[in-house]
Amino acid sequence: MERTRAGAAVFLMLILGHLGNALEVPLDLAQPPTITQQSPKDYIIDPRENIVIHCEAKGKPHPSFSWTRNGTHFDIDQDPKVTMRPRSGTLVVDISGEKAETYEGIYQCTARNKHGAAVSNNIIIRQSRSPLWSKERNEPIRVQEGEALVLHCRPPAGLPPPIIFWMDVNFQRLPQSSRVFQALNGDLYFSNVLTEDSRNDYICYARFPHTQTIQQKQPITLLVLNLDAFNETVAALFNETDFFSDGSAEERKPTFLIPSGSSSSKMVLRGQVLELECVTEGLPTPEVSWSKLSGEFPDKRTSIVTFQKILRIVNVSDADAGEYRCTAHNRLASIHHTIRVTVKAAPYWITTPRNLVLAPREKGQIICRASGTPKPTINWAMNGIPIENSPEDSNRKVEGDTIIFEEVQTGSSAVYQCNASNEYGYLLSNAFVNVLSETPRVLTPANQVYQVIRNNHALLDCSSFGSPIPKITWFKDSQSSTLEGDPYLLHENGTLEIYVAQALNSGKYICVARNTLGIAENHVYLEVKEPTRILKQPKYKVAQRNRNVVFECKVKHDPTLIPIMIWLKDNGELPDDERFLVDSDSLTITDVTENDAGTYTCIMNTTLDHDSASAELTVVEQPDPPTDLELTDMKPRSVQLTWIPGEEHNSPIHKFVIQYTDSLHDHGHWHNLTHVPGSKTTAHLELSPYVHYSFRVLALNAVGLSDPSNPSHMYKTNPAAPDENPSGVKGFGTEHDNLMILWKPMSGLQANGPGLQYKVMWRQKDVDKNWTSVTVANVSKFMVSGTPTFTPYEVKVQAINNNGIGPDPAVVTGHSGEDLPVQAPDSVQVLVLNSTLAEVHWEPVPPKTVRGHLKGYKVYYWLERSLHKHNSHRVEQQLLTFSGNKSHGMLPGLQPYSLYLFNVRVFNGKGEGPASSNLQFETPEGVPGRPSFLRITNSNLNNLTLEWGPPNDRNGHLTGYILKYQQVNNSNELGPMEELALPANKTSVTLPNLKYSTRYKFYFNAKTGQGAGPAITEEAVTIMDEAMPSRQADIATQGWFIGLMCAIALLILVLLIICFIKRNKGGKYPVKEKEDAHTDPEFQPMKEDDCTFGEYSDTEDHKPLKGSRTPSNGTVHRDSSDDSLVDYGGGDGQFNEDGSFIGQYSGKSSIRETAEAPSPVNTTAMNSFV
Repeated sequence: MERTRAGAAVFLMLILGHLGNALEVPLDLAQPPTITQQSPKDYIIDPRENIVIHCEAKGKPHPSFSWTRNGTHFDIDQDPKVTMRPRSGTLVVDISGEKAETYEGIYQCTARNKHGAAVSNNIIIRQSRSPLWSKERNEPIRVQEGEALVLHCRPPAGLPPPIIFWMDVNFQRLPQSSRVFQALNGDLYFSNVLTEDSRNDYICYARFPHTQTIQQKQPITLLVLNLDAFNETVAALFNETDFFSDGSAEERKPTFLIPSGSSSSKMVLRGQVLELECVTEGLPTPEVSWSKLSGEFPDKRTSIVTFQKILRIVNVSDADAGEYRCTAHNRLASIHHTIRVTVKAAPYWITTPRNLVLAPREKGQIICRASGTPKPTINWAMNGIPIENSPEDSNRKVEGDTIIFEEVQTGSSAVYQCNASNEYGYLLSNAFVNVLSETPRVLTPANQVYQVIRNNHALLDCSSFGSPIPKITWFKDSQSSTLEGDPYLLHENGTLEIYVAQALNSGKYICVARNTLGIAENHVYLEVKEPTRILKQPKYKVAQRNRNVVFECKVKHDPTLIPIMIWLKDNGELPDDERFLVDSDSLTITDVTENDAGTYTCIMNTTLDHDSASAELTVVEQPDPPTDLELTDMKPRSVQLTWIPGEEHNSPIHKFVIQYTDSLHDHGHWHNLTHVPGSKTTAHLELSPYVHYSFRVLALNAVGLSDPSNPSHMYKTNPAAPDENPSGVKGFGTEHDNLMILWKPMSGLQANGPGLQYKVMWRQKDVDKNWTSVTVANVSKFMVSGTPTFTPYEVKVQAINNNGIGPDPAVVTGHSGEDLPVQAPDSVQVLVLNSTLAEVHWEPVPPKTVRGHLKGYKVYYWLERSLHKHNSHRVEQQLLTFSGNKSHGMLPGLQPYSLYLFNVRVFNGKGEGPASSNLQFETPEGVPGRPSFLRITNSNLNNLTLEWGPPNDRNGHLTGYILKYQQVNNSNELGPMEELALPANKTSVTLPNLKYSTRYKFYFNAKTGQGAGPAITEEAVTIMDEAMPSRQADIATQGWFIGLMCAIALLILVLLIICFIKRNKGGKYPVKEKEDAHTDPEFQPMKEDDCTFGEYSDTEDHKPLKGSRTPSNGTVHRDSSDDSLVDYGGGDGQFNEDGSFIGQYSGKSSIRETAEAPSPVNTTAMNSFV
């Protein structure tokens, strides 16, 4: 992840822009001329276009212009081809019909007004030249293979020099390498030639950049001869038979071609490009390296190009002087060349002369400080005339690179020129002295708004002018104190700097400029914004090809700034592809391809700052298949397989899978043979005899398996005797008098040769000593008939082929066929443990009577009848199986108070034996089941009637019933439990003296001598009687209601007193507004939706009883309007004026039925009135 933010470098540029400007005098004030534009010192012109020599200047009054050419006055009016642009010194030379070279020379412009004269640099005008190549005939070059060669270009001299490159006749660049390369002089060097270098179109091209023309040298033909051809050529020329007996080129130590010898020197000017070249020849091709003997290379300015032949250092400084070593080596030798580099310098500024504005009788100085190697000479001029030839001024003194002014007088304004020169160049600068008396003025626009990001630098401009120079002070908002000290810094030019701006620094700032002649001020505004921050940065992604990838980039920024999100790929624009979907905070790439891999950067830009974050995308897929399979070290039972891995596609190969196919036995089917780690490219393969092998390799990485490689060549192994015998040998009977011998057939790979057969052998265990055998083929089983029932046998199977027999096989024990058991279990007994569980015991049968593998015992049992007259149904027979040689078992889930019958049988693999005699047992009483129903009928004001039915499963004699019940209030709290015992012959009961309009929950169960069974539950609500007016008093007698009424009365009394006082004062009292604004918090209006009194209403959520349901004929509803009084009666609920409730108490009882345990019950808000 990479993040960037504008920082100190940006601030440095800003502050230089604010503080580094030269003194600007407003153009409405008198001032000497200033050169604002001029042509470069060395001006190369195109002879096909008019010559334009620039010279622009400003001043008050506007300056006039004149020119010199080659040091003498250039009278423009005398040359009709030369014109000067209006209000400008720029010359335009019309060269139509003229030769441009006529106007070559050194030009200098002078801009003059009554306050002084400024001059331009010496502008050297030269015409660009692109001469034609001289006609020449190039003879074919013949050279022996391995020799060094130089193809010379020698382009015509041009201005500026041409750019050289070598191409063929089809305008394709000739391939270059460390062996063949172009030197700085444009020649093409061969360290040693090869036969493939022969061609007839080595063409040198020269491109002249100024005129954009290309000149072509005649093609060069090169013939490279090997030694045999060279002998023939020489023999034909000199009638000799042989010059070289060996057909190969002789190797040579490296030799320097450029520069020659062991050392040389190079001079370079400061700020230019240093290029050191090392051209070598030799066989094999020498390798070149560079080092600096007196230090290190400058990191960011150094590059080594042209196949290590050229060392390039840009923007040379004095520190780059020293000794550089070039080393060339091949396997025969190593040689060195040392280049001593000296750095000279044309003059460069240390302190540039600056304009000086002085008030009368002030003092000042102009400094012109330059450096160079050698040290430059400083010469001064005034208004273009050497200062020593200018009128003397007692208030002016020249001291080397400084002119000092004392007690300047009005009218002494002038332009001074400083010339710093040495043998490598010169610098010329104009600086005026302007003597003025001027009141202050602020040049920065008024009400300018500066915006800056929090924690960054803030620079507030106060550009001003005045003579004497005004003093600048700053104020903020309405504060009277000046802004000095931390966090403020006032610069000489009036700029106010806040090094770390915070939100509290936002506001209005006043800049005040004062001098002895007056005062001026300006207002600016600073807005400190929140920085842009990437909160969720994109993360490194690894994606498979054809999948989708999402890079998230969530950003926080100042809401007043407009953000712009930009996504880059590898620091460039995103591909123009519809698969790249840019959202407000994400980038989605669909159907990823390998070309999508790279670094993705999200940049959030605002007008003030930006933030960026980067993440890399790696695209992976399964590897390419291996190639070039090769078999080596071939032996009868092994072979070595090697291969070349395919492309990994950014996911390392974990392993290689080697597969084989057997074209002799299983043609076209591939099988895994082995695998090796991904770091290996060879495998030692163990082989089987009599197989025609072909191999292939697959590569596996984190994405998956590659496609298979192409198959290897076939490798055939010779046949041999079997190495193994069949597996999976078994002996068992299918009938009581046979033995089936079964095995897994061997594959052709396991057979080791033709003629595969199986020798099957068997004998009765512990009876027979000799083996009975039979040899079979093409089968995997053999049946032995006439065996005794379930008798142990030893069996084995041996492989045989035409080359011999296999190893001695392993012996396996099996049994002949089973028959049904012949004896039933004896001594069968039963023990009843409780009303639902009994334990059965038996005596195991003798093993001989089982006549097979003992699988276990089965107990068959069934319900004969219930011992209760009301439950006489019979249950179907049930079965429990007890595996193994067991002698007892449990019978669970029995019906209480019932008669059961059962028997026991043994079973083996063939089936069941005879059953034991049927035995019976009785289960004792148990607790009864749940009553069949419970209903509430005849719900009245204070009593309820309950009806029920006896349990369907009585499980004994019923001895009675138990009824329990309790109240449930509106907060789901349960009241005390009431219990009532009822006789077994009753089916209903009426409960008197219940509380009206109250919910009750009932729990009802039956009992036997063994205890009570599970309960059935119901819920019901007693109703309200509308005909009972005495209920009206219930609410009125509640304490909370009396308190509420008193509070309302007191509030009304207070309001009446306030109204009375207002009226006596003659004012009007807006009752409704005052009531709205000063409502007593204890007095709240009645809610229309639930008929409750403000905050005294029941706000509890009314949830139904867990597990309960409301009958279809019930009247209790909990989904909505639980607190409505109307829900508890059939009429409309009303209140009297005194707050008492009136209405009809009528309706049906509400009943709920459930089979669950007791749980809290919600009641209505009406319970609070009861």
